[in-house]
Amino acid sequence: MSKKILVVGMARSGLAAVKYLAKKGYSVVVNDSKPEEELGQVLDELKAYQGLEYVLGKNPSEEVLRQVDLALVSPGVPLELDFLVKLREMGKEVISEVELAYREGQEKNIKFIGITGTNGKTTTTSIVGEICKEAGLDTYVVGNIGNPAISAVEEAQPGAVLVIELSSFQLEAVYDFRPEVSTVLNLTEDHMNRHHTMENYAKAKANIFAKQTPESVCVLNYDDPITRDMGNTCQARPVYFSRQSRPEAGIYLDDNKNIIAVKDGREVEIVNAEDLSLPGGHNLENSMAAIGLCLHFGIDKEIIKKVLTTFKAVEHRLEYVNTVNGVVYVNDSKGTNPDSTIKAVQSYKTPIILIAGGYDKGSDFRELFDIAVNYVRTVLVIGQTADLIADTAFKAGIKEIYKLDSLKEAVIKASQIADKDDVVLLSPACASWGMYKNYEERGQEFKDIVNNIL
Repeated sequence: MSKKILVVGMARSGLAAVKYLAKKGYSVVVNDSKPEEELGQVLDELKAYQGLEYVLGKNPSEEVLRQVDLALVSPGVPLELDFLVKLREMGKEVISEVELAYREGQEKNIKFIGITGTNGKTTTTSIVGEICKEAGLDTYVVGNIGNPAISAVEEAQPGAVLVIELSSFQLEAVYDFRPEVSTVLNLTEDHMNRHHTMENYAKAKANIFAKQTPESVCVLNYDDPITRDMGNTCQARPVYFSRQSRPEAGIYLDDNKNIIAVKDGREVEIVNAEDLSLPGGHNLENSMAAIGLCLHFGIDKEIIKKVLTTFKAVEHRLEYVNTVNGVVYVNDSKGTNPDSTIKAVQSYKTPIILIAGGYDKGSDFRELFDIAVNYVRTVLVIGQTADLIADTAFKAGIKEIYKLDSLKEAVIKASQIADKDDVVLLSPACASWGMYKNYEERGQEFKDIVNNIL
């Protein structure tokens, strides 16, 4: 590692990186676009660390850029920023916290299991983490799921396993990162305001397997044409999973709905799909991906089966909250893009009152409502995308639409118009930014409203 490091962005991963680097004796320049008065809690956490330089409320000067040897950027920081472009022109690396964690983790022989895709990342990461723990491995579940990888690297003993959920933002700036096994679960349009094209988005996701070798494995969704084609360029050995076909090397369903894995030329029956603890076709896919990752990481099939039949749902992902006056309330705040919300509405057979809206990531909502019209009777819209979502839902044939000023107003309105056995589903199809710090805060507020106000 270099001697002087610029850390850009003081969100969770950036703050964790500063602390780690300072403890290791590196000279650190702390940068954030927010001014000092808006970073009170962050700066309080850094008071104990000596020798830090601060560039707050502005971009680093050219003089600072010349002094640093390397820059580490938080996921929310666009790599196209002028000063980051200038750094790269100077021949200096611009890396992510994930890349730092990987490089530092090599000293401890830490193994990485990498998981990405548009939807299902958090559930799959959580399942794989539980399987690894059940197998007796020293396991840390990290990354986009909320826990910075570098903090786990610092804490972990040699030989530990990091199961890491990776967003496209985190993968944009990895170079040496090489997981033992990896997966790309699926790819649908997301973050177009950042990546601009699906080609750029897919390229960022493909970085998860860019440095893998033929001795390692990448698990890919055979039913998704984009991820299936990734097998043609993947350096690792592709292993496919499919609900619809029987890939030659991979995981599939037989005629009795048994999940079969082909490994080392042998067919191994893992579990019947009807016995999975998580319902829905999307969770079947998540389970298949977890099987592929864990089998090829060397974990026994009986351990895998045990976890898949007992695993509890991830918080904020189709999370049952309560039943009030016969109405079921479900928290799917993790549904931050249209495809995720499609999977959510398809999970219920009773009429849905959908609460949607939030930050505009440049998504197209037409496919969502072309499908949702078959499941959703009422849409309640909030946030920056409220007008766009309302217009799209109306054109798709949903006539009962309300625009509200807050999530609280939306939940109360839903309670007033819901009939017995309806599902009130918070699945925003949008990010939480601008209204909340993150999807967890949004989901927690929804649960608080349901449990304490209704």
